[in-house]
Amino acid sequence: MLYKNGYFHQKINGYGQQETEYHNIDLYDMPINPVKDEKGEDLTIYVKFPKRRLYLKVWQINVGRVKLYLLDSDIEKNNEEDRDVTLRLYGGDQEMRIRQEIVLGMAGVNLLTKYLHLNPTVYHMNEGHSAFLNLEIIKDIIKEKQVSFEVAKDIASSKTVFTTHTPVPAGNDIFPLALVERYFKDFWPRLGLSREEFLKLGMKPSIDLDEGFNMGILALKIAGKKNGVSELHGAVSRELFGEVWPNIAANESPIEYVTNGIHTCSWLAPKLKELYNKYLIPYWQDNIHKDTTWEKIRNIPDDKLWTVHTDRKVKLLKWVKDSTTERLRRSGYSYDEINEIVSKLNPEALTIGFARRFATYKRATLIFKDLERITQILNNADRPVQIIFAGKAHPADKEGQDLIKYIHEISMMPQFKGKIFILENYNIAMSKYLVSGVDVWLNNPRRPMEASGTSGQKASVNGVINFSVLDGWWAEGYTQNNGWTIGTNAEYDSYEAQDMADSESMYRTLEEKIIPIYYEKDKNKISKKWLELMKNSIITTGGRYSTARMLVDYTNNLYIPLCNLTKKYYGDIDNVAAYNSWKKDLYGNWKDIKITQVNNLDNITIDAGNNIEVACEVQLPNINVENVTVEVYYGKILENGVVENVSITPMKLQDQDDDSKKYYFTSKIELTTGGNYGYTFRVMPRHEMLLEPANLDLVKWITK
Repeated sequence: MLYKNGYFHQKINGYGQQETEYHNIDLYDMPINPVKDEKGEDLTIYVKFPKRRLYLKVWQINVGRVKLYLLDSDIEKNNEEDRDVTLRLYGGDQEMRIRQEIVLGMAGVNLLTKYLHLNPTVYHMNEGHSAFLNLEIIKDIIKEKQVSFEVAKDIASSKTVFTTHTPVPAGNDIFPLALVERYFKDFWPRLGLSREEFLKLGMKPSIDLDEGFNMGILALKIAGKKNGVSELHGAVSRELFGEVWPNIAANESPIEYVTNGIHTCSWLAPKLKELYNKYLIPYWQDNIHKDTTWEKIRNIPDDKLWTVHTDRKVKLLKWVKDSTTERLRRSGYSYDEINEIVSKLNPEALTIGFARRFATYKRATLIFKDLERITQILNNADRPVQIIFAGKAHPADKEGQDLIKYIHEISMMPQFKGKIFILENYNIAMSKYLVSGVDVWLNNPRRPMEASGTSGQKASVNGVINFSVLDGWWAEGYTQNNGWTIGTNAEYDSYEAQDMADSESMYRTLEEKIIPIYYEKDKNKISKKWLELMKNSIITTGGRYSTARMLVDYTNNLYIPLCNLTKKYYGDIDNVAAYNSWKKDLYGNWKDIKITQVNNLDNITIDAGNNIEVACEVQLPNINVENVTVEVYYGKILENGVVENVSITPMKLQDQDDDSKKYYFTSKIELTTGGNYGYTFRVMPRHEMLLEPANLDLVKWITK
């Protein structure tokens, strides 16, 4: 969408209040061109709104070799209200939001297929905002292939990937049913669906028509492949959306993960890039995603790496000085007051950076939980510390804006003047200075609410050391010698208890580890231990958290499996129709499956390293044995009855009686630790066209 206002520009006034301003983008200053149709005129497409059409002008930007298309409703063909549909990112009410998402998902598909004559093998939905594209794809398949909704839905599933980016329910757009009805009442008949069938596409299976239409659930129900954006976020998402597949254990919901990464060379400071060019392998930028590429970071002399880092720090502090001077001067502060603050900026001091969206769960003010403690930390004359904050709160987020105001007020307290700075209008240009110029990157979200977070990845590749809660990417990126952690993985009875524990952990780590190591300097003013941490940080995160590695994962784990299935099966309507019939039969006959345990081992106590053989008999009255997977499901039973370290092992078919439809399966359970174990058996569906077994929400457990 061509947001001519973009996101808002932020000003922070003399009271610390966020003020929002919107500036129109001047398209004539941008590397953007209108797309032309066959007649050489500006290409205009449309999407249907209630009782009218919304027209959209199409623009193109070349991003390297990639074409990016943008849709623009600000044209004379539209009424004044509709011209604003593509004006602002995150602007307007829910009705504006549903209009924008219809444009993005439905007009987006139309542009690609009908006007540009592109035929994507895979559509990738980033968050639920574009999920209406599923409906447009299904509608087009029904019209073109003359098939049922269910067959068209199967084909759409083979073409779609959905990435969820939010670990909280409120992060998904949920539209009131009346609003969805207003915009789609003429659409669902084209899918061959009733009102109720259509609305339930955006709802959990277990609820009646009394909740809203959830865009995340719409995407999950149709997309063939689904993923979170870090290992922890994948686990959180499986629990969060577990009710979409009520018969499957939540932790086995068909949601994978691909951890986010950064476009390394866009975020790497130029002087650091020069240093890497000299000491890393030739053409290292072509092999960014490989861990081995980064091992030669150790060859960079400490003094050279530190010189480049301190140069970045000096440049950052000049930015901080200029930005703070401009902000305070605009707010009426005197020259002497401003000078008293900015003159204390110290390139020798340990500098901590905190820059991100000011959403409340990110806990921007956690470091001020104990003002007396942080006062002592920041005001040690021999080991000075300074903190730089930046970030925007959503214009509608009063609580987030209050955090900005609080930090401003803290920064103006006598003991914190010149020690704490808050910068206005956080953007990419400022971020490049911050992620390469501070010494420590602070991140303290409320675990496990951080989906991934990438600012810490930008910092680490620049040699800035992460100090973070074990959430998002850091939960898998932390290696004990490449940064520091805040708190533990414990669960708390209240947010207050969690905040107290995490802030105490933060102060203790600052006092006992971070500050002492930073100031343990030799005669050349270099801390060998600090430089070792910097190098470890770059080596362990540079490749693993790059976009290059991320794209390898998406390609290998999500895109290629779908492409292969489409090529082999889903391009043939007869195949899909037969698969659809098979599914209907499976649902009708699943309840008749019977599983019987053959040997009578119940819970077992066994020594580590041993294994046992287990067996079961499965009766399949109306299902072919090739269409099921029989599994043994086992784990260690704790004293409280909870089963941990669950393992799932496929069983082998050892004998069969086709006349009575009875099949005999065995498997060996291998135990790595001793203790009390329990096991059971289950049957899962299997088919060569089945994208994920859990998608069908069918599982049959043994019943006694």
